[in-house]
Amino acid sequence: MVQVVGMREINRIFEVTDRLGIHREAVVIPLAPRHPGHVRRRPDGKVEIVVESEGDFDVWAAGLEAELRPLIG
Repeated sequence: MVQVVGMREINRIFEVTDRLGIHREAVVIPLAPRHPGHVRRRPDGKVEIVVESEGDFDVWAAGLEAELRPLIG
C-alpha cells in the first residue's frame, strides 16, 4: 500500500518509461496515489501515471509497461 509517491516509486516508474523511450519531461506523476491508479494521455500530450494506492506497489509497477505501450504506439 502506497500512501505518498516518493523517490523510490518515481525512480521505479522512470525505469519503465526510460526503457520505453518516453522522455521524463513528458511524464506527470502525481504525488498522491489513488484507487484505482491509472495511466492516460492528457490533452497536453503528456502521459499521466497515477500510482495505485491499494495493494503492492511492485506488483502494480510490474504491469506498468503493458499499460503504457498502447499510449506510445
